[in-house]
Amino acid sequence: MLLIQHHHCQAFLLLLLTMLPCAQAFEWWSGEDGKKGDLDVAAKWTSLPSRAPDDPALYPDRSTLTELMRLRLDLKVQHSETLQSQAAYEQGFRWMSHAPAAGSQPTDVPFRISQMNWPVTRATDRQRHEHEIDRLLMNYHPDWGDVTVGRQAVGLGRGVVFSAMDLFIPFSPLDIDREWRRGVDAVRVERRLTDQSSAELLSVWGETWEQSAMLGRVRGYVGDLDAEFLFGKRAQDDILGTSLSSILGGAEVHGEVTAFHTPEPQPEGGFLGQSHTAVQAVVGSSYTFNWGNGLTVLGEYLYNGLGVKQIERSQIPLTDPVFRSRVARGDMQIVSQQALALQASYPLDLTVHGACLILLSPTDHSGVVTPSMVFDIGQTGRLITSAYVPWGPESKAGQLRSEYGNTPLSAFIQLAWYH
Repeated sequence: MLLIQHHHCQAFLLLLLTMLPCAQAFEWWSGEDGKKGDLDVAAKWTSLPSRAPDDPALYPDRSTLTELMRLRLDLKVQHSETLQSQAAYEQGFRWMSHAPAAGSQPTDVPFRISQMNWPVTRATDRQRHEHEIDRLLMNYHPDWGDVTVGRQAVGLGRGVVFSAMDLFIPFSPLDIDREWRRGVDAVRVERRLTDQSSAELLSVWGETWEQSAMLGRVRGYVGDLDAEFLFGKRAQDDILGTSLSSILGGAEVHGEVTAFHTPEPQPEGGFLGQSHTAVQAVVGSSYTFNWGNGLTVLGEYLYNGLGVKQIERSQIPLTDPVFRSRVARGDMQIVSQQALALQASYPLDLTVHGACLILLSPTDHSGVVTPSMVFDIGQTGRLITSAYVPWGPESKAGQLRSEYGNTPLSAFIQLAWYH
């Protein structure tokens, strides 16, 4: 393998292999009143060979191989019945067979006061080896609610593949590895109002006030109906959103909608004649059929008012820096305005799980199908295999012509160990 030929990768691989046999999950200490400290270790190796569209402006090299290695140490400490802390440290190594296109290098993680990542070796166009602090938090559980301060994962909304309310580093619909959401620097204070409702103040901080967020959230449930209401400020946008989920006829149904008042006028004229207002919405449902081991089917529809109606007729995705910064920050999971997701998953047995995700653009008829298989190896190992098979108009001279037609044809292989 080409990756093993590089001495920095050899050292990193050796580190993983030497740690795995002895990296048993264990209690560092255990005392009175439930005090204890637990350390979890995870190591992953990922290979991603791909074949890109024939567009040198975006893909100087059509055939590429990307290798990733990741080591994560997650320490959780129970200080008392009401006080816990957590710290997660990661090392990551990325190697590419060819230098990536200009503008595709890794960028800073948004909504962090400080990145808290450092190079292990000198980065080049083809390789990157660094470590970072991805979690660093204290959690306090008083009788009236919950308080969490520090670097933590913040997930909002009810969407599974798409989301309209997930405002802080949401996963891409094409992400296979969704095990750990990137941490952001936040303070969350939640107060229980009743046994079935609560109110929360959420403050997420970036390097400046313009890169930070201040949100209020009220949520509760009655029977099978679960609802939340969100309002406040995220970066320079004013936010107003709501979500609902319930059970109807044995099926799970969910929906969420968020309105954004933005400082810049929207490229497609805004919402209901308001040029500085955009709306995102998701509706979806899932159902598990009692066939064999249980076939679960999910469908979701996304409307993205921050996007463009027709990619092939718009230069905005490549020329507007504000639009491109929103895409990079994760404000939009798609560049266009509409997308559909269909997903089916089925456990073949206790150790093998199969799934298939299809993403479709109803406006330009592009799409990508992603079949995947997960194999559990004993109690500590896991092998994930997948593929990305796109269709639709490909880009030309750097101009996008469809939502998914520019997705490289790729394979995904990941081997993970947990202790």
